[in-house]
Amino acid sequence: MNFFQNMISSITKRAQKFNTFGSKTFGTLHKDINKATELVMSTSGEVSTLVYADHLLNLIEDLSNEKLEKFLIFLSKNYDIDTNNLIKNVEIYSLDKNERNLKNISETSEPKWIELFRRLNASSNGTSKLVTLRERIRSLNNPELKPFDAGLLRLFKYWFNPSFLVLEKIDWTTPANILEKIIAYEAVHEINSWDDLRARLAPNDRQCFAFFHPLIPDDPLIFVEVALCEEVPESIESIIKIERNEINAENANVGIFYSISNCQNGLLGISFGNFLIKRVAKKLKQELPDLNQFLTLSPIPGLMTWLEKNAPLTHEQCIDGSCTDEDFLKQAVTYLTESTREDGLPNDPVGRFHLGNGAILDRINLNADKSTKGMMQSNGLMANYLYDLEVVEENHELFFKTKSVQISKDIKSLKNRLS
Repeated sequence: MNFFQNMISSITKRAQKFNTFGSKTFGTLHKDINKATELVMSTSGEVSTLVYADHLLNLIEDLSNEKLEKFLIFLSKNYDIDTNNLIKNVEIYSLDKNERNLKNISETSEPKWIELFRRLNASSNGTSKLVTLRERIRSLNNPELKPFDAGLLRLFKYWFNPSFLVLEKIDWTTPANILEKIIAYEAVHEINSWDDLRARLAPNDRQCFAFFHPLIPDDPLIFVEVALCEEVPESIESIIKIERNEINAENANVGIFYSISNCQNGLLGISFGNFLIKRVAKKLKQELPDLNQFLTLSPIPGLMTWLEKNAPLTHEQCIDGSCTDEDFLKQAVTYLTESTREDGLPNDPVGRFHLGNGAILDRINLNADKSTKGMMQSNGLMANYLYDLEVVEENHELFFKTKSVQISKDIKSLKNRLS
């Protein structure tokens, strides 16, 4: 990351320098946001475009939600596709199919505001600010703004290609500003204190890895927490409790992915997690050859909601505490392995994620998460998904062909016993 940070720092300083002298060198930096937009779109010089783009992004950041909606609607009306020009170019291409005519179609077939976003992205902190902009657009929940949401997502899928991302280990020596963000972004098992965070990062049998983008070096995109164990744990408490017996990482033979958190709401719709888990598993395997199993200890967030709709009696019994383990497990196995969705995909969102990555449902654990959140989501139930690195890609392809849930011998035996 140091190389990228130094490179981006150099670019940022240059952009700031140009911005400082922008009004003298390049003309007026309009306070009127519509005029500032026109300036970005009409300028051909790379340096002047950078200055004007940086200024426009600052204006956009300062807009209230009401004024942001107004500005985006202005863009949709004034920088949309020129349909007459597009139709003309299509007709020309149909008569003469050459490279130039094809390029004309490509250039006129997308809204001009897409090019605006590309230019804004080139400014200092432009990428980060556009991610924040998409988050704001989504929060406005205005159907008229959905094209901007979709357009930014398409751009982000290029700009945040996994090949551009940098994998970094997060530990107790990581700068405090990033550690603070790990606390804030943790979405699965809340981090309640610095002591809590230290217990997850400082011991050598606890690991954390994050993806960073070179243009956003101080803000993780996604991170995963890993427990190195001598056997598969049956509860999350045994993993995240502060006071416990630490083991030597070299003695571990099981890697448990117990929490994975997306950090940027503005990047929803881009899947980083599948690449992250596989990269981390391969990295750990190289460093610790005795690790022979990689599993998750995963929440089952949709179970109780599903029970309420599809097995109300069992749901009521879970609430009042009279449900037997056998009855509960039977419904849980059905929920995890038999889809009731119209698209045929697994019911549970966490299950869809791991199965889509090529993992298999390996085991189910009763009373594994007794936290308030865990009881509300799944009555304390958690699942292990197994990542077998030798067949994970094959399983991935099979899942998207068949939508079927790959299960272990233990789950098959459990299903047969409960049927």
